[in-house]
Amino acid sequence: MVSQFGSVGYTIMGKTADLTVVQKIIIDTLHKEGKPQTFIAKEAGCSQSAVSKHVNRKLSGRKKCGRKRCTTNRENRSLMRIVKQNPLKNLRELHKEWTEVGVKASRATTHRRVKEFGYSCRIPLVKPLLNHRQHQRCLTWAKEKKNWTVAQWSKVLFSDESKFCILFGNQGPRVWRKGGEAHSPSCLKSSVKFPQSVMIWGAMSSAGVGPLCFLKTKVTAPVYQEILEHFMLPSADQLFEDADFIFQQDLAAAHTAKSTKSWLNDHGVGVLDWPANSPDLNPIGNLWGIVKRNMRNKRPKNVDELKATVKETWASIPPQQCHKLITSMPRPIEAVIKAKGAPTNIYMYSK
Repeated sequence: MVSQFGSVGYTIMGKTADLTVVQKIIIDTLHKEGKPQTFIAKEAGCSQSAVSKHVNRKLSGRKKCGRKRCTTNRENRSLMRIVKQNPLKNLRELHKEWTEVGVKASRATTHRRVKEFGYSCRIPLVKPLLNHRQHQRCLTWAKEKKNWTVAQWSKVLFSDESKFCILFGNQGPRVWRKGGEAHSPSCLKSSVKFPQSVMIWGAMSSAGVGPLCFLKTKVTAPVYQEILEHFMLPSADQLFEDADFIFQQDLAAAHTAKSTKSWLNDHGVGVLDWPANSPDLNPIGNLWGIVKRNMRNKRPKNVDELKATVKETWASIPPQQCHKLITSMPRPIEAVIKAKGAPTNIYMYSK
């Protein structure tokens, strides 16, 4: 049957077919005009039940019918409170605590509800533990440095230590294999319990990077002063020449020892005040991450090859990259102020 709107109604196996876009427009138009459903069905070329379902679905806001949910909105909100109170709980613990209050739901349902809230299970980031006093100290420092210019930050020689392993991180090649080949020798990746590693001290400024120091022993105050003598001062001469500079270091015990302070004063080195446990603020931390990412496809076989690879990769860092990191200093400072002194996610790197 053809209506005045030019639509055709039809049935398939005695069952009304899905409405076309034109039919839906006709139904909506005539329904707004107050026409009865029998008249609308005749004009749209469909059954009256199809008209009724379309009108009722639109009024109720439902797009489709489906199985009734086994949990109520109130029960779902209680699960959300459980997740918010302790986000470190695993799915089994969440399900147990939720069902202990009388909610009848499976673990799969619990998982679906948590995902509906927008949560995903991820490995938590590791950040330094800061107490309230350290939060306030970091916030105060960030507010003091908020208006520093790029020219001021370019006068700072940033320093830090980082550990490099022959097998570091979870990066590396993947393997194509068939079912049952998981333990095949050609599909295995070798691992060692205690991989060989080196600890490195380095420094950088807006002008580039300085020479690396490979640490052989624990860094005590005397050892650190040797590092300052043979690596920090040459880095400053290389990057600043005769210009004044400010030295940045964290608050490790060897750095804040009285003998170290005396050494710095005797050599006329000004030290930048620095908040405790705040690696997110140090741009050299991001530079360590860049070096490690650039080394992912390299496979040193021993410590000597590892040192050579680190040296080569470090030396290949262009001054433009260092300058870019220095010009980004306002970003972590703004993030610290926004977080009220708490750890931020601006500099993401692996120590």
